[in-house]
Amino acid sequence: MTMALDDHQPPTPDALRQARRRIYGWWAFDWASQPYFTLCLTFVFGPYFAAVATETFMASGLAEEAADARAQSLWSLGQTVAGLVIAICAPLLGAFADNTGRRMPWIVVFSVFYVLGAASLWFMVPDGSFLVGALIAFGIGLIGAEFTTIFTNSMLPELGKADVIGTLSGTGFAWGYAGGVLALFVMLIFFAEGESGRTFVGLAPALGLDPALREGTRFVGPFTAIWYVLFMIPFFLWVREPRRAARHASFSGALRDLLRTIKTLPNRISLFAYLGSSMFYRDALNALYGFGGTYAVLVLNWSITQVGLFGILGAVTAAVATWIGGKLDSSFGPKPVIIASIVTLIAVCAVILGMTRDSLWGLALVEGSRVPDISFYICGAIIGGAGGVLQSASRSMMCRHAPPARPTEAFGLYALSGKATAFVGPALIGVTTWATESARLGMAPLIGLFALGLVLLIWVRAEGDTA
Repeated sequence: MTMALDDHQPPTPDALRQARRRIYGWWAFDWASQPYFTLCLTFVFGPYFAAVATETFMASGLAEEAADARAQSLWSLGQTVAGLVIAICAPLLGAFADNTGRRMPWIVVFSVFYVLGAASLWFMVPDGSFLVGALIAFGIGLIGAEFTTIFTNSMLPELGKADVIGTLSGTGFAWGYAGGVLALFVMLIFFAEGESGRTFVGLAPALGLDPALREGTRFVGPFTAIWYVLFMIPFFLWVREPRRAARHASFSGALRDLLRTIKTLPNRISLFAYLGSSMFYRDALNALYGFGGTYAVLVLNWSITQVGLFGILGAVTAAVATWIGGKLDSSFGPKPVIIASIVTLIAVCAVILGMTRDSLWGLALVEGSRVPDISFYICGAIIGGAGGVLQSASRSMMCRHAPPARPTEAFGLYALSGKATAFVGPALIGVTTWATESARLGMAPLIGLFALGLVLLIWVRAEGDTA
């Protein structure tokens, strides 16, 4: 693997060793941070929140379907607010970090957000008294997870030459998904209790946690925080960002630089189109991840354990597919990989929209049929694989559009495109769910967002644009 070393002199053994460690440390971030998305957003806490919220709304007199819709709308509200905060702050902080030449202090700051937000999910008790507090805590942790990702992503162009960036990105995502599935596996075996009060393998929740108070499932928050702190150690030990010439920095100066850069975008058609494209399809993908588990609970009436198995299948598929996708990216470039992934995800969304507990696209199923469950497991595997490959190839494509001298600014724009409308997917799901009073039909807007992203790729140059 080609390392990011000085091309003008042969690398010393010590320099090679440091370059390898830097890559391994950078990969460690994906392993450490992924459980927030796997456990908290999608497969454990999200469905648990939906179940508690539904029971709370039913206790207040709502019918089950209306309570399901209200629960999904509330969950979408939390993600919408967090998305707005990220959209407003991400580009400005990216520009400020670029001006100072330092990203590591921001990674430390938002790591604190990640840990505190995750740990606070413990207080989400089954009686629903902490619904609002849980949304706030989840939002704080999500902001931390997203911002640390923004700053670490901007380090990718410095890790290797162009011909290995796809492999580096794909391997990083593969490690992330592997870490996520291992963390999920530990939660299902030792902590998350089902309706019987025992874990998936029949054990009582570990550490003496009380199943009656759902302490095993609630432990997902502290567990995610501990996991992050432990596995970020290699990152902070081995990753050293290169020093850049820093000028006197201020947020007003960063804002001026950001606005100046944005004004130049119409002259860079490929970059402009790619930022627009990724804005739509990443928004759709994040919403699909965020509502996959809650959809299974609200539409198919799955238990937390079933959702966890669904998560394991999707994460395993993602780990394998993303590693392979990284190799394909290095061989053929990221654009065809991105197109194939989007088309696949559109097809999966169409299947999900036509699926209920009793029918599949209008075809009635016998009572108790396992077809919906099997179909959704297959959809989960495909979402995991195609979604992981899409994220990895997108990060690689951004490297092809990032000027080597200003990678943080470029990834700040990438963050802007990813977060400027991060609230749209959850908001559209929330509004459509409210309007139709159907958690299933609420997923329909995602197809439109994926399609918009696909169309805009027409103007994106496969070789990128670093002019």
